[in-house]
Amino acid sequence: MSSQNKKPNGCGCSSIPFSLILAILGGAYWWFSQKGNQDISHLLSKIQEITIPKVNQIPTIFSSPTPSLSSRNDPTPNNQSASTETISPQKKPLPPTPWEKKVIRGIYLSRYQVTNNADEQTIRARVRYYRSQGINTIIHGVWGNGCTMYKSDVMQQTLGYSSCPNQFQDRWLDWLIDEAHQQGMQVHAYFEKGIKIDKNSPIYDLAISQKWLVPGVDKTYVGIEQYVLDVEIPEVASFFKNILVEFVQKYPKIDAVQWDDYLGYYAELPGKVDRTKSLTNFVQPMITAMKQANSSVSFDICHHNPYWAKRYFAADWQKWQVDRVFIQAYNEANFKPELNYAKNYAGIAISERQFHHLKELVDDSAIKSILVFPLSGKPEETASQLNSLITNNN
Repeated sequence: MSSQNKKPNGCGCSSIPFSLILAILGGAYWWFSQKGNQDISHLLSKIQEITIPKVNQIPTIFSSPTPSLSSRNDPTPNNQSASTETISPQKKPLPPTPWEKKVIRGIYLSRYQVTNNADEQTIRARVRYYRSQGINTIIHGVWGNGCTMYKSDVMQQTLGYSSCPNQFQDRWLDWLIDEAHQQGMQVHAYFEKGIKIDKNSPIYDLAISQKWLVPGVDKTYVGIEQYVLDVEIPEVASFFKNILVEFVQKYPKIDAVQWDDYLGYYAELPGKVDRTKSLTNFVQPMITAMKQANSSVSFDICHHNPYWAKRYFAADWQKWQVDRVFIQAYNEANFKPELNYAKNYAGIAISERQFHHLKELVDDSAIKSILVFPLSGKPEETASQLNSLITNNN
């Protein structure tokens, strides 16, 4: 094969004039000999900055955030000095006191607490006050002396007027329940005086004319004359049942209703008639109807011990199928026996007269709840006194 048909191989350097090669080498020697051009890495880094694009570069906006626990453990960026801020150790919550362990720490507020046209601000402030005194349940009167402390269609249809003749704002109970629930408290509706009325009741004259009253005067408590509505009369029994059903529907967020020993007949009424069975036959259907209307509401009673209640008030409440029973212990002479009963039920109800027993009651884990009835008629002072005694005993 002829040499003229061979392809050139190599870089072809042999074809470059020798004089040009000498010129290039000489220029290179001069460039490296100059100061500042000896670090080739500097040149390479400059080339990289120009030729290598940055990927996903996102601008950062600084708003001086509070350092998180994790960021405080990271290395300090940009050679800045480390922060001298220290982390305070997190305090563990204190265990609940014996008083705070009570399921219900309640206070009774008479239905008259809503008189004088109390406004929303007053009612909400009142709730917060009792919360500050360690109370977690308000047991507020909504019925008494034969009439309601709220506008009732049942009252209007049955008696011709819608409520007790007292001044109150229509939404007072809505405000009370709402604020209590915001504060983590409960509201129990207190049916004061139960099936009993006095001569000041707005339905007294009607009850006389309709023969709705049991013959005789109920003198259970010295100095107080009561008249008992006869729940064996179908019209009377229906009235109470309808009132209770209406109430739990009108106020569906109420936590409980509570009746006391005024749901009973005085044993010394004329004739010595045993009305135990008739009272049971009245209460059971009333509770059933209430549960059908609003099953979330608890039906409670605050009554005498089972023996005393049945013997002296015809109240065989063990057969009533109630949700909770609180034992009344307002009588100092019978306090110890009542205390033993209270341990077997939902709790105990006391007045200021029993405050000298308070430490004993609080420390006794068998007493699950404590309700306080302010006999003084000054519930705010009673709550303050209670809180002071609890605090000093801790």
